[in-house]
Amino acid sequence: MRHLRSFGRFWWSFIVGDDWLVAAGIALALGATAVVEAWWLLPLAVAVVLAGSLVRATRSTDVR
Repeated sequence: MRHLRSFGRFWWSFIVGDDWLVAAGIALALGATAVVEAWWLLPLAVAVVLAGSLVRATRSTDVR
């Protein structure tokens, strides 16, 4: 059981620990794609989430 818990903590840290907003956005996009059954929704959502993440990252490191 200890190994299973360690494995789960690793994946949680790897996926959610980096940027929880990206993980939540992709999870919502996966759910919406499954409900709507439109394959094109997922690549569009990934592009939007990535763009938002890049905007947040560049604004937080912008030194003026």
